[in-house]
Amino acid sequence: MDSPPPPANPDSSPKFRRRAEARPDEVLDAALDLFTRKGFAHTTVEQVARKAGLSKAAVYLYFPSKKALLAGLVQRAVVPIADLALDQIARFRGDPRPLIRQLLALFAERMREPSVSAVPKLVLREAVVAPEIARMYRTEVLDRVIPALGALIAQGVAGGHLRAVDPELTVRSLLGPVLMHILLDEVFSIRPAAGQTSDHGLEALIDNHLSLLFAGLEPLRKDSA
Repeated sequence: MDSPPPPANPDSSPKFRRRAEARPDEVLDAALDLFTRKGFAHTTVEQVARKAGLSKAAVYLYFPSKKALLAGLVQRAVVPIADLALDQIARFRGDPRPLIRQLLALFAERMREPSVSAVPKLVLREAVVAPEIARMYRTEVLDRVIPALGALIAQGVAGGHLRAVDPELTVRSLLGPVLMHILLDEVFSIRPAAGQTSDHGLEALIDNHLSLLFAGLEPLRKDSA
């Protein structure tokens, strides 16, 4: 008689493989929930593991530290937005104002997703008491995006599309009101009357802000120079 086939290895089944592939996201979901509710400093890897339904050792297979969990959240939620923006900026030539409006609209759209919006809000809330958060976010996002935006402004000035402004200071003027809007909302719960929506008025703020900023960037006419 033929020998019976060996029992199937459950670890190699498609269902198991799908479950294993989903585990990093499950761990990050658990970490985001706990970091948001309890704070980064008051959350332990053991608590994250328990919420994710895994052992602490299993969590360490994917994320070797609590800081790595936070970096994973930034990589999942914010870095793809930064990568898309950087790609579009690198290929762009001409008046940068339409692209700037497009990029901020993309940011506002993604901030409607709770799993995305929670991450920059977490960074703003925790960076003061956990400097490693600020350093990580700067390395992963700000040190890449800010110089690219400065170069975008500079080529707009060189091409005569914008008046002669300082590109670095203009980037600060561009990003400052958006960050302050999020800070007022997240830390102080101060929201505009028109902001009782899923994005707490972020889209309206961006539209109002860019209307003012772009008017100030309009090139000087020769008769007014």
